[in-house]
Amino acid sequence: MDHIKQGQGEDSYFYLNYSNSNFPKKGKIPPQALDLEQAIIGAIMIDKKGLDEVIDILYPEVFYKKEHQDIFNVIKKLYHNSQPIDLYTVSNELKSSEKLNSIGGEIYLIELTQKVISSAHIEYHSRIILQKFILRKLISISSDIIKKCYEERTDVFDLLDKAESNLFEINQKYLITKKYENTHTLVKKAIDKIKESAKNGLSGISSGFKKMDDITSGWQNSDLIILASRPGMGKTTFMLSMVRNIAMKQKIPVIIFSLEMSSIQLVTRLISSETGISSNKIKRATLSDLDWNNLTEKTKDLTNAPLFIDDTPSLSIFNLRSKCRKLISQHKVKLVLIDYMQLMAINNNNGFRFQNREQEISVISRNLKSIAKELDIPIIALSQLSRAVETRGGNKRPLLSDLRESGAIEQDADIVLFLYRPEYYGFKNWDTDKDNDTCIGQAEIIIAKHRNGILDKFRLKFISDQSKFINLEETKQPLLAWEEDYKKNILDKENFIEDYSNENFYNNENYNHYENENFLDEDSFDIEK
Repeated sequence: MDHIKQGQGEDSYFYLNYSNSNFPKKGKIPPQALDLEQAIIGAIMIDKKGLDEVIDILYPEVFYKKEHQDIFNVIKKLYHNSQPIDLYTVSNELKSSEKLNSIGGEIYLIELTQKVISSAHIEYHSRIILQKFILRKLISISSDIIKKCYEERTDVFDLLDKAESNLFEINQKYLITKKYENTHTLVKKAIDKIKESAKNGLSGISSGFKKMDDITSGWQNSDLIILASRPGMGKTTFMLSMVRNIAMKQKIPVIIFSLEMSSIQLVTRLISSETGISSNKIKRATLSDLDWNNLTEKTKDLTNAPLFIDDTPSLSIFNLRSKCRKLISQHKVKLVLIDYMQLMAINNNNGFRFQNREQEISVISRNLKSIAKELDIPIIALSQLSRAVETRGGNKRPLLSDLRESGAIEQDADIVLFLYRPEYYGFKNWDTDKDNDTCIGQAEIIIAKHRNGILDKFRLKFISDQSKFINLEETKQPLLAWEEDYKKNILDKENFIEDYSNENFYNNENYNHYENENFLDEDSFDIEK
């Protein structure tokens, strides 16, 4: 090797000239800004206020030079211990940790303080250092991906997941900015939200269930809502009933991540709910001509609804975040539903192993809340309850302690809803009613946790064969085509003859009117005939 030459400019190179080669060998130096690193550390040692501006931006590993990493690590330690930060305290701390000589001694520390006169622009300089570090991380991740791509045994989907999780980790740790707002801005935002609520009646997205909206004022942005029950209670049906109210009636874009059922199965349930045709008839395709006409006419709204369904099995929290971002950006999605959270997975590429399923669910729950807050949308996640409900005596109403596998769900959720149908356990009447009302075909929604409101419960009508919940006061439902035809041609005639045959009919005040108008002519209309 004759000599080494370092290039100048934005891209740095080094050239190795060999005596036996006619062309120089060229290689790249990783992105770095050593002058700024020296300026930042020197500014912190002469003005501690500068550290207050960058403590949430910089980490020891962000610095390119190992000596600078060690110095900043000591500075951060002194900061967290509320000790003074200057040339002498940093030097003493490095000496006690036996790293003073490795960083170049006190002479190097003095040189750093002589390079600057104040901490002006330290935040701007720190962000440049951070950008250089992220570029180095991207190079490292990309190099690892390239290496894996050439290995025959590499699974392409595992590689994609690993790449995504590594990028997600960089974003989470180094790029999510911490927002600070004063009360002047926050009060204005709060008043604007109150005005919007007064104008629309609700401050959030209406669920379509009146009593639910009265209690919650709609599903609020950044909230994590947990809907839990035992299997068979109707969680998915309740979710689809809300989707029908939100996406079809209000035209609000919604995404369903279905980890349990296929997208076709969900849509089939929605068709049954919308048309009123029994789900069994749809499965068996035993439909009459009227049913087929009804199927064609009443699915138009469903066809045009802004509803998206993703039935990817074992969806990871990383994939969920990226898909939500894409849907919000491209389709303006306002609500996310997950069926159900215990089926989600965590792609762990760091070698860390969870001791039990409870820890894994805790991470999933915490990340769901993080996504809801980051993307500023409500997330409704369905969840299973433990078998403790079944073994408990009495009415078997669920409790917060019944949330399966993790108490973290209760902690992270803003709202916890329980779906309870006494009919499922063989009860025929409500145990809380003095009139002993029937509970057949009814469900109780229990709001067991409400971070920003009251706790309450209310009842809904459950129509199992049509896969839907409706408000209990909706007693009169619109008749289907075959029902209208049957009423018109059969029931009305039967009721008329029954009334005419009844002796009370002749005592009715309208009888004289019928008689005067010759409405009833015994010769032309003989009941005995």
